Amino acid sequence: MFTTVLMIEKPLVSDDVELVTTLHGDEPVSFVVLIQPRGDQDRLLRALDDVALGEFDQAVREGSEPEDRDTRQPAVRALEHSLTMLREAGARAEGSIIEDHPLDVLTKAVERHKADEVIVLTAPHLVEEFFHRDWATRARHKVGVPVLKLFAHTP
Repeated sequence: MFTTVLMIEKPLVSDDVELVTTLHGDEPVSFVVLIQPRGDQDRLLRALDDVALGEFDQAVREGSEPEDRDTRQPAVRALEHSLTMLREAGARAEGSIIEDHPLDVLTKAVERHKADEVIVLTAPHLVEEFFHRDWATRARHKVGVPVLKLFAHTP
């Protein structure tokens, strides 16, 4: 069985599930899904990405989100939804919310599950990618297995 640590930012949609579950043909796949709650620490980067992509309405909305909003519950729902979709597609799947530094959690998950690869499924983050500060680039130097970066579909 092929084991993949899948790092996501938002709930998987059917196109994402099809993409990640068919990458290795007919070989059975097991996923360890990690999701990080959206926090205020990345609000500026999200706004800059929105501006770079020409999504000015989104950039304005980033500033209007309340700072004290609960980010853990949406992450829990997104994780549960994503695990259900992967299981319905025939894959084994388990997961957790990232509570600590993401790269440390990712490295431990790779080691604990003896993962064969890491897939970072993300929206484009132009500012982080330009400065090579995106999760996939940073993970390539730390986890010891191949890291594939894919862009998530939007519903």
